[in-house]
Amino acid sequence: MFTKKTDSTSTGTGTGTETSGTAKPSTSTTAKPTSTSTYSPAPVEKIKPAPSILSSDLTITGNLVTSGDIQIEGTVEGDIRAHLLTVGEGATVKGECVADDVVVNGRVVGCVRGIKVRLTAQARVEGDIIHKTIAIESGAHFEGSVKREDDPLSGGKSKTKTA
Repeated sequence: MFTKKTDSTSTGTGTGTETSGTAKPSTSTTAKPTSTSTYSPAPVEKIKPAPSILSSDLTITGNLVTSGDIQIEGTVEGDIRAHLLTVGEGATVKGECVADDVVVNGRVVGCVRGIKVRLTAQARVEGDIIHKTIAIESGAHFEGSVKREDDPLSGGKSKTKTA
């Protein structure tokens, strides 16, 4: 494996047998990565799931819920909740869109809620947008109201709108 020279006065054992030779690691200090103890590296536990992509020939009727990212290229008739929601250029969503980040390239008919909401030049939104930050590119089409909230994700359909 490896050789290690140590001074017998620095080890504190006083046996004199540790001065030179091959050092073998003890199983109690180096076996942690291969053992089944509670030690586990952080990146293994925090693997981000792959984004879900709904193709342009797909039509879904019903709600979609994910803690990951979703990209819509087809048609969804129902509410969508995700971490990152991307509505593709040819996509249509009829329902509420709720995500930390929402990017609209296509058409949304319904409320959009997001911490960051971005409407690209190809976007068509018919409904209210509730956001913390918003970006609307030149050429985007939007009909509805825009409301800024510190926590736009906390509200739901049951929440009454204040004037």
